[in-house]
Amino acid sequence: MSDATTQARSNTSAATISGRTIRPDEAAHFGRLAKDWWDPKGSSAMLHRLNPVRLKFLRDAIDLHWANDIEARKPLAGKSALDVGCGAGLLCEPLARLGADITGVDAAPENVAAAAIHAEGAGLDIRYMAGEIGTLDIGSFDLVTAMEVIEHVSDKRAFIAALAARLAPGGLLALSTPNRTPQSRLLMIGAAETFGLIPRGTHHWDDFVTPEELGELLDEAGLDMGEPTGIAFSPTRGLHLSDDLSLNYLVTARAR
Repeated sequence: MSDATTQARSNTSAATISGRTIRPDEAAHFGRLAKDWWDPKGSSAMLHRLNPVRLKFLRDAIDLHWANDIEARKPLAGKSALDVGCGAGLLCEPLARLGADITGVDAAPENVAAAAIHAEGAGLDIRYMAGEIGTLDIGSFDLVTAMEVIEHVSDKRAFIAALAARLAPGGLLALSTPNRTPQSRLLMIGAAETFGLIPRGTHHWDDFVTPEELGELLDEAGLDMGEPTGIAFSPTRGLHLSDDLSLNYLVTARAR
């Protein structure tokens, strides 16, 4: 076992999953999925389909924010990144391959343990920690991401404030979340959970956040939100970036 994995597991056992924003039942739910997180045909299959879409959005946002060479293989070289709600590292690993010095934080200790083991097997140096983002003393980061997380926290205002506090001057924040619409209730909960595309109990429609609500939360935290980009689904294209925000959407934000 590497020193990095040993340290990650030490952080996992020592950190708490209680705090201002973490819901213990949500952390337990996702912790139970840890063993299958990297199985593209398992309980996280939908995340494996979603990840390339998120990465396309992120790569474009990174190039725009830092005016990088769009052909660069490592556009995050020399930059630090934080992925909050990292699960077992599905986003952390590609961000590391893009050159970032990456830290992943998750509410479920089982997830960060699985993430550390997978990163070691892939030869990637990623710091993983379990705990409440607002209580961890981990410094600030050039890029902060929180994908499909805000709908699972108990205090959305405190969560956004904690993300803003981790953003370095000139940094970029990126989030994604389901939109609270009749379409998302029908497809993301009614259909997706009924037919096993998403584990039952993963989503609670009342906790979904509209773009207007997210904009207000970011504004209160001193951040300006960019134009939202939708994640849509069609039988022919699958999940893809779209102008349609009715199911799910991504945004970036920057400090004023």
